[in-house]
Amino acid sequence: MMFIDPHAHMISRTTDDYEAMAAAGVVALIEPAFWLGQPRTYVGSYVDYLSHIVGFERFRAGQFGIRHYCTIGLNSKEANNQELAEGVMEILPRFALKEAVVAIGEIGYDEQTELEDKYFRLQLDLAKELALPVMIHTPHRDKKRGTSRSMDVCLEHGLDPAMVIVDHNNEETVREVLDRGFWAAFSIYPSTKMGNARMVEILRQYGADRIIVDSACDWGISDPLGVPKTARLALDSGVPEEHVRLACYQNALDAYGQSGQIKEDDWLNPPAIDQRTLYEGNSVLRGGRDARIEEPGARRGMDKLIIE
Repeated sequence: MMFIDPHAHMISRTTDDYEAMAAAGVVALIEPAFWLGQPRTYVGSYVDYLSHIVGFERFRAGQFGIRHYCTIGLNSKEANNQELAEGVMEILPRFALKEAVVAIGEIGYDEQTELEDKYFRLQLDLAKELALPVMIHTPHRDKKRGTSRSMDVCLEHGLDPAMVIVDHNNEETVREVLDRGFWAAFSIYPSTKMGNARMVEILRQYGADRIIVDSACDWGISDPLGVPKTARLALDSGVPEEHVRLACYQNALDAYGQSGQIKEDDWLNPPAIDQRTLYEGNSVLRGGRDARIEEPGARRGMDKLIIE
């Protein structure tokens, strides 16, 4: 079984994480633009960050056989810094048009302030103009109201719910998201947001139609194997294999594939891996480690991938 992790902040992860994800069957991931754990102080740092996730991070993932995609956006936390936000809005269009950008995101609400609302709406207009899907960040506090409000605003701006992925759902929000025709994504964390066992119960109750599982692994305590571990638990718990495939692979491909920037052939017929390759003079190798060099045909078949 192959997996897509459609919400992974890999800029904060190590090469060990890439190796473990590939070994567990993750063939592709999407890195959403977000904050760095502390506020950025000027727009130049945003330019460098976005350049990293469309550039070096994509290269780094490829060195371990994983196809890397990203979303581009001004996050809700930093939308409250109006000077920064205005500068970021000027540069977003040029990054949103880069190769492998599959959505505008993650955008939405944090404290549900007027500034957050302003820049959320501007970015929805940008997504509509560029015909890109949208990844919604729902707030940690007052989540139910924030989730409903996010969907209301999307509809006000004329977005098709089928083009909007509402992330960080829980038991309180999932029914409304699905009933209104949006994609419902769930972030699997070790102790917050949504755990593996809770996710399995949601699959039992709601099936897998328009449901997406992701890890949302970041710089905090989180697990880059959230998707394959949830899949393994779901299968062991009797969830139909087809439902697991939809929630942990196909739905993400269908939702973000609407961008035209991600397709199954990207990993079914991938480029060769050659860790001697340099990016701006740099490689992933350290300490005299032997380079991994593999032609696509030399890799083990995807039908033999297992979750430990």
